[in-house]
Amino acid sequence: MRSPSFITNRLWGIAVILAALLVLPAITAARDLQLAVIAPDRKEASLKYAAELSNGLADHADVLDGSLVASAYNAASPSTPFNMTSAEARNLGAVIGCDFFILVRSADQRRSSYAREEYYESYAVVYAVSSRTGRLVDWSLPKFEAAKPGESAKLLAASIPAKAVELAEKLKGVFRLEINEQMPASIEELPPDDSPLAKQFRAPIPYLRIKPEYTPLAFLYEVAATVELQMDLDANGNILRTEIVRWAGYGLDDSVLAAVRKMNWRPAERNGKPLPMRVLLRYNFKKLDK
Repeated sequence: MRSPSFITNRLWGIAVILAALLVLPAITAARDLQLAVIAPDRKEASLKYAAELSNGLADHADVLDGSLVASAYNAASPSTPFNMTSAEARNLGAVIGCDFFILVRSADQRRSSYAREEYYESYAVVYAVSSRTGRLVDWSLPKFEAAKPGESAKLLAASIPAKAVELAEKLKGVFRLEINEQMPASIEELPPDDSPLAKQFRAPIPYLRIKPEYTPLAFLYEVAATVELQMDLDANGNILRTEIVRWAGYGLDDSVLAAVRKMNWRPAERNGKPLPMRVLLRYNFKKLDK
């Protein structure tokens, strides 16, 4: 028979472990975020914006050394940095060793319109990506117009400190949510055509296909990208969950989500029996010349 002191010590040990497990998320959430800022195209305007954004973020988070981040990025060498899958993004984040990485592309360009013959635009595309989930958690395109290129560039530079504060606060909130996020339930995925599971199997299909919009913003910046969405359907064809697993920004991800959620689906079947299914949908976007 165990002695009372043994039982008391054992219970005390369990209590300590439980308390530690409860406190750990709070400690993790309270630490400084580790951020990496990357300019994949290595152009002067992008590098300048990335450096100034890093300086602004350094007041609110732990910003990793730019040269070390660049070396890690080159080692991972993503082929489409602004159009990655979640798996590619998680791999890049692991190689860099950060909580979030921020992709930047900036440029100055001359434009014209019906309203005015010529003007200049300075812009920066800013993607914030979670290393934990590989998701694009924030996307923005700050841009400024002026009669001269130097004037628009100054306006863009002046907006960076406020952008850094906004981005830091957003990422802190995302980080807290991700710590407590539950993994999606296990569900069968579409079987390969030549697998035994494909026999007597009928894939889910929409009763009416809806084409996602190629957004005006994507058209203006001539974006070519692929968006992939993972969707869970129940045995009645109802959508249980959707998640973008290859992102593009420029409103294209939201366009895909909106289109898919409007569709009604015939459920998957095996041997005539409906069953829940996880499906990957892929949409390609490209500006077509008129």
